[in-house]
Amino acid sequence: MSDVTTLASETNCHIFEGCAFPSPGLQSFVFKPIFSIGSFHFNKPMLLALLSSVVVIGFFWAAFNKPKLIPGKMQMVGEAGYDFVRRGIVYETLGKKQGEKYVPFMVSLFFFVWIMNLWAIIPLAQFPVTSIIAFPAGLAAVVYVLWMSLTFKKHGFVGGWKNITGYDKSLGGILPLVVSLEFLSNVIVRPFTHAVRLFANMFAGHVLLLLFTLASWYLLNGIGIIYAGVSFVMVIVLTAFELFIQAIQAYVFVLLATSYVQGALAEHH
Repeated sequence: MSDVTTLASETNCHIFEGCAFPSPGLQSFVFKPIFSIGSFHFNKPMLLALLSSVVVIGFFWAAFNKPKLIPGKMQMVGEAGYDFVRRGIVYETLGKKQGEKYVPFMVSLFFFVWIMNLWAIIPLAQFPVTSIIAFPAGLAAVVYVLWMSLTFKKHGFVGGWKNITGYDKSLGGILPLVVSLEFLSNVIVRPFTHAVRLFANMFAGHVLLLLFTLASWYLLNGIGIIYAGVSFVMVIVLTAFELFIQAIQAYVFVLLATSYVQGALAEHH
């Protein structure tokens, strides 16, 4: 059962019945464990994240397990998705020669994030996994480790820190300030903003969907039915808008990841 349905059925309340509007809040992002093993609790977002992996792996396995010269529908969709990330993100940022080896990772990252976002509008699921900060933070940490390792592998220990901090003797007296700001921006702020950008958008979108869904239920009484209809139209509009935002956020997350790799491989200036 989705959190939307749970909240609505638990309140069983409508306008003009002397009860307050059951506004969504942090309780809408907290789920009871499906099962527990000791101190480990497996809940709905974890299940959806696991299913996201299964969906992505299953789809690409089905699309490319037996590739044909004249592709079928599944292979055509798989090739289109793969090519979109490869040419539209990786090649555009890293170039074909340098970027080819990172295409599988970026394709996997894009579709994994996108599917986790997409659960927000899937019946029964109705929850974007990335609205839980731990999931974007985990993915941002993977990208961060990749970026740092590539930086030091490409430039060495000293050169890596120069690349990260923007060290340049020609800056003269402002060099300490530039180095400090670049260090703060790249080492500390960058992974934080990478995760929060995705999290905040999906969190806000889910709250809005919950707000108008619950309002449609709450207003469904007397003259409030008119307003309930308007609220339900907003649910439909916001759902369509969320479809767009879900794809855009996956695109931006991978675009940033690719730009970080590009910065790691770029010659120090």
